[in-house]
Amino acid sequence: MEPYSKTYDVIVVGAGHAGCEASLAAARLGHSTLVVTVNVDHIGEMSCNPAVGGLAKGHIVREIDALGGEMAKNIDATGIQFRRLNTKKGPAVQSSRAQADKEQYRLRMKGVLERQENLDIKQRLVDALIVENGAVRGIITSIQERFFGKTVILTTGTFLRGLIHIGLKNFPAGRMGDPPSNKLSDSLKSLGLRIGRLKTGTTPRLDGRTIDFPRLTPQYGDEPPLPFSFETKSISQKQVPCHITYTNEKTHDIIKTGLDRSPLFTGVIKGVGARYCPSIEDKVVRFPDKPRHQIFLEPIGLGTTEIYPNGVSTSLPVDVQLKMLRSIEGLEQVEIVRPGYAIEYDYVDPVQIKPSLECKAIRGLFLAGQINGTSGYEEAAGQGIMAGINAVYHLRGNPPIILVRDQAYIGVMIDDLVTKGTREPYRMFTSRAEYRLLLREDNADLRLRELGYQIGLVSEELYEKFEKKRDAVQRLLALLSDVRLNPRPEVNSTLEGLGLGFINQPVTLQDLLKRPGVELKDIAKLDSRVLSFDKEIAEQATILVKYDGYIRRQMQQVERVKNLEGTKIPDSFDYQAVPGLSNEVKEKLSRIQPISLGQASRISGITPAAVSIIQIYLKKWSAR
Repeated sequence: MEPYSKTYDVIVVGAGHAGCEASLAAARLGHSTLVVTVNVDHIGEMSCNPAVGGLAKGHIVREIDALGGEMAKNIDATGIQFRRLNTKKGPAVQSSRAQADKEQYRLRMKGVLERQENLDIKQRLVDALIVENGAVRGIITSIQERFFGKTVILTTGTFLRGLIHIGLKNFPAGRMGDPPSNKLSDSLKSLGLRIGRLKTGTTPRLDGRTIDFPRLTPQYGDEPPLPFSFETKSISQKQVPCHITYTNEKTHDIIKTGLDRSPLFTGVIKGVGARYCPSIEDKVVRFPDKPRHQIFLEPIGLGTTEIYPNGVSTSLPVDVQLKMLRSIEGLEQVEIVRPGYAIEYDYVDPVQIKPSLECKAIRGLFLAGQINGTSGYEEAAGQGIMAGINAVYHLRGNPPIILVRDQAYIGVMIDDLVTKGTREPYRMFTSRAEYRLLLREDNADLRLRELGYQIGLVSEELYEKFEKKRDAVQRLLALLSDVRLNPRPEVNSTLEGLGLGFINQPVTLQDLLKRPGVELKDIAKLDSRVLSFDKEIAEQATILVKYDGYIRRQMQQVERVKNLEGTKIPDSFDYQAVPGLSNEVKEKLSRIQPISLGQASRISGITPAAVSIIQIYLKKWSAR
């Protein structure tokens, strides 16, 4: 078949959460982009739970938004319950989560792509890459069409040799209802990439008409709901509750009786699953002393009765799934609309890609999402926007944009993947970020909005609004540090009335705000000017004041490692020629090819002594 008449700057394979962000970023930067997907009706599909955000994941969503991505705006427009998590803990670990109207989320994202200038959409199954002289040149579809592109981004999700398991029955599929991509996986192997096998799972979907909701505990969202996007002023759509129930001993007994037909426990499934998100049968076996497990009954949308029972991911036979569910309070008469299942799929060992997400072995080929071993919509979307940006920068001959660990959770995730690799589905946690007090959800725009503007994904209008916010935060901080209270009787009388006690020496409003339990509204009684600032500005300034000492300490830690991060290692550096390194260290460094001493120091098994040796040899090497 003749090649397609149009050559694209960027070809994106897959239109899940990574593919959507990648294709939008490339097209919005003015480059001709093609997104190829197995089913155009499943663009932006939520294959698993109908929600966006969560612990650490909410941080990523706001970072995508700050950079100029779409996910936050999409959930704001289609979310049906918004909640802030960890609100009783410090701001570093507080995150946002929202239930989505699954159908509306998909439809809106599809519409955004369809209306995007420079972006074409085609429904095809991709079988192979076209690679010439070590560089990607395009793709070949299952009907032997050839689409040529200067760069290609693979965002294949669970489609690479996808295999669905329900009980001891299994069948090829990329997800339920869509075909797998078997030949593309073979193509990647033939190009020399190391391929691994992972497994994930999903829950059965339930008929809400058969659930006894009055017997269950409702869980309502926040009022008013807090949007994800820095551009969204308020949430207008109807909000609905979730409901909580629990498994019990009878449930666990039913699960145990079905383990002889479980693909997980009979060895049928070979792929490695996620430890942090085990199936219900895995939880029952691993935690035999736990009498019950919590289940969140999450509505899938306003226009459907389907319910997603978060907490009972399973690949047990359907008859066991039904018995198990009907043993749970409120679900005694429940009917299953769609059975739960596990899916195995191929992924590429992520140490084979650069921090830019470009494949080391094939120029112009970028990988993003589950193909890199991650799990979750947010992790995929975060990689997607960076892959789209860096594909464009590759075309322009510009150095890639690499987010560092003190700059973004996206940077932490990508650095973890390319430095350490993964043998199980990677999920972001706040504990993975050593500078998490700097990487709060509330300051994602202060960290990344200017970069998004410099890249070209943030408009002049949005950037001007951001500058006004940033300036307002600084003005409020200056006010708090400049206003000094002297220990006069009338001042002490006011302080006494606020329960702040007497002062014996001059203090600033900032000093008072640092005290435990003191809020900005208390300070307003001493200086009403603080009331002139918006709530968002006030909250940002309050965090910066109250956590000033901890933030300074983390900034000092960042400065200490900047020297290592700033010491770049050339691609041509020969580790085999470095004396004093063990063969194991040489092998790891040669395989991973860190871009800096900082990245080298984070590779498992690379000691500080080895880093010092490399640092010394780098100076000799560069002096040649």
